[in-house]
Amino acid sequence: MLATYILLLLAEDTPTPSLLKVEPGLAFWTVVAFGIAFGILYKYAWPAITTAMETREEKITESMERAEKALAEAKQISADNEKARREAEQEAQRILREARDASERLRADELDKTRAQIKQAQETAQAEIEREKQSAIEQLRAEVTELAIQAAGKILQENMDGDRQRKLVDKFIDDLPKN
Repeated sequence: MLATYILLLLAEDTPTPSLLKVEPGLAFWTVVAFGIAFGILYKYAWPAITTAMETREEKITESMERAEKALAEAKQISADNEKARREAEQEAQRILREARDASERLRADELDKTRAQIKQAQETAQAEIEREKQSAIEQLRAEVTELAIQAAGKILQENMDGDRQRKLVDKFIDDLPKN
């Protein structure tokens, strides 16, 4: 095509076409060809194009609505999660507080039990000491009585019998102070 054009330019008897010169026949047929092409496009292609554009517009609108709905749901889920997290933290704090209180009560109860056991052990030990003290005093009295009887027996030898001596010494010991 370009070669044909160049050959036409090189030919001397062919007038040089001008871009600014209007040829009525060419303009008429150009308008007719454009009108036919526009009519065919308007009849067959335009409805398909507009339908496709409307469908695409609806899809875009639906997508935007779904996106907005999803965004709203995401915000709601985020708010719900935040609320659940705060509630979980409050529950954890309550459980910790209850555990500390229970621990403190248990420690106080154990301390009271230990004090009661110590007091009971002290009372038992005091009673044991008192019992041992009384036993020792009784043994000491018996030994003193025996020694007194032996000593008195040696002194008196024949003036009194053993039962009489024992009664006399027991009376003497009973008259002694208890401590």
